[in-house]
Amino acid sequence: MRELELRTGVHRETIRVYIRHELIPPPARPRKTVADYGEEHVKAIAAVRRLQRDSRLTLPQIRGMMKGDPADQRVSANAFSHLEQLVAARVGLDEHLVPLNSLAQHHKHARGDARSLASFGAIEILQDEAGDAVSITDAELISIWGEMRKEGFLEDLDFRPKMLDFYVEAARFVAGWESRTFLDRTEGRIDEEAAAAMIERALPLMLNFFGLLRRKEFLNNIRTGRTDETALAPPGTAPATSSRPPSRSGRHIDPQSPR
Repeated sequence: MRELELRTGVHRETIRVYIRHELIPPPARPRKTVADYGEEHVKAIAAVRRLQRDSRLTLPQIRGMMKGDPADQRVSANAFSHLEQLVAARVGLDEHLVPLNSLAQHHKHARGDARSLASFGAIEILQDEAGDAVSITDAELISIWGEMRKEGFLEDLDFRPKMLDFYVEAARFVAGWESRTFLDRTEGRIDEEAAAAMIERALPLMLNFFGLLRRKEFLNNIRTGRTDETALAPPGTAPATSSRPPSRSGRHIDPQSPR
């Protein structure tokens, strides 16, 4: 325990609280008076601290999300790698699975939405002893679409999970460019530990940067009425002529202006 305190900078009483909340695994006990901790404990404690600091999650919230319960607040995408790391340390598996049945308790369309999202590669449905299941990250993707439903994005308006299929290709393209760029500039120049630390610190910033750019462009398109193929054309290409009928009101909507 003394070594674990030195490695993590966390007091032993706090570590014991993490163990009581089942956030990190209990130590191995080869003898009654001996408790052995390993690298999985160091990594798990660091993950808990980051979730508390960066995502402002409480210990009960972290424990619930480890089991696939939806958070009562929106957390950053980067938090889910820490959650999966915690579960991996806890149960000794590379990846923890959340049963679809548990998601259906919070979002009644979870099973159908999961099948639709899996059809174009947004998530992957796997099997465990409880039946159909998904990873913690994929469970959050399903829950996000469930929250979209609550906000009115329903089949009556032709909003379906399948409409998000372009996100998969966009994510692969952006992530591919980011990873190639990072490796080109760091491989052979800094060691693996330093590179991992850079990624850990920079990934949340990169996600926020891209999210803010998307938000700005989305609001600009809505404000100017630029919702046809002009907004979808890749840079340097001529957009196709839109077949979308004009707005019945003939007015553009400014989401920032009062109604």
